[in-house]
Amino acid sequence: MDLSFGPEYDEFRQQVRGFLAANIDKSPRNVPMRSQATLDWQKLLIENGYTARTIPRQYGGYGAEPNIIHSRIIAEEFAEARANPGLGGQGISMLVPTLLEMGTEAQKQSFIKPTIYGEMVWCQGYSEPGAGSDLASLTTSAVLEGDEWVVNGQKIWTSTAHLADWIFCLVRTEPDAPKHQGISFLLFRMDTPGIEIRPLVDMTGAANFNETFFTNVRVPKDQIVGQRGQGWQVANAILGHERDSLGNPNNTLMRLNALIELMKTETVNGRRMIDHAVFRDRLMQIQGRVMAMRCNDFRVLSSRINKGQDAGLARMIVKLQGTELRHDLEGLAIDIMGEVGLSYEDNPYTRTGGTWQNQYMFFLGLIIGGGTSQIQKNIISERGLDMPREPKVAKPAPPQGA
Repeated sequence: MDLSFGPEYDEFRQQVRGFLAANIDKSPRNVPMRSQATLDWQKLLIENGYTARTIPRQYGGYGAEPNIIHSRIIAEEFAEARANPGLGGQGISMLVPTLLEMGTEAQKQSFIKPTIYGEMVWCQGYSEPGAGSDLASLTTSAVLEGDEWVVNGQKIWTSTAHLADWIFCLVRTEPDAPKHQGISFLLFRMDTPGIEIRPLVDMTGAANFNETFFTNVRVPKDQIVGQRGQGWQVANAILGHERDSLGNPNNTLMRLNALIELMKTETVNGRRMIDHAVFRDRLMQIQGRVMAMRCNDFRVLSSRINKGQDAGLARMIVKLQGTELRHDLEGLAIDIMGEVGLSYEDNPYTRTGGTWQNQYMFFLGLIIGGGTSQIQKNIISERGLDMPREPKVAKPAPPQGA
């Protein structure tokens, strides 16, 4: 079976390889997202069309026409070279495509370019202590006073809040409306008076999450995306992009290549781990799942070009399959390393700075975060496969005479 894209794309592939050969030494590794090396690399990628490729030039992107095969070739070559694919995160992966769909022209001009260039970092204000899986039950409020919204409430699991410049936040602006209809989507700076951030340490041992508290936070009234009380539509657009980013097959392909290299170098009694049938069989299973996710990604990408194509079910499985696949991939690497796989943090015997252990724990967390696997299965069955909704457990009747 020939799975190549054909000779008409060979020239483009050679262009990508030529760029990587000339610039791979500039690709940052294990450096902060705000480092100058990261920002310089991001700028270089945008200028050459290897990230932000289809974002219009007037908003800072490269301005190319959508081309699924070009996108796939870029992903393959960057994964093969183990090159940094550019910045991601909530602002770039989730907010930017939503602003392109639903933002005003002023919002696009103000926010897209500094976001894709890494100059403006975002966090997401969605989950609350009493509104996780049932996001529409959120209670953080915003009351319009003159030309400003006054925000009060609390968010939890706010990724990168301690690093972010801005937040996109769901708030309740119509307290008497049905819960899905009384929500608005606000944008505001994280240094606004009245915001308090408290770190939460996750399973990796780092404080990637936070609790965020809002006390009389004043936000200009025009910093709203969509119409007042219609933030649920914006939220659903964001969540679709979030599920895509949490199961990114391009990043998984890069980790798969690193795993294969690890299996060629790790040995037991002088024998390479890739030569052990049991571990090679597990690797082949992982490879098959990666191939399936990449093929599914074609469906998702093509639906963005062919507007009449329904890829709803294809998108629904990305987060579920992608996070579980990454967890299993990182777990295989830990098993291959044997007792060294149990080392962590500053242990001198860790491989590649302990990234395998860190990512194993990180993706265990993502199986829960962003909508648990159980919630994702319900979404797939009910919305994707039209299966009956899960029956609700009847509340016990109150005792007589109560």
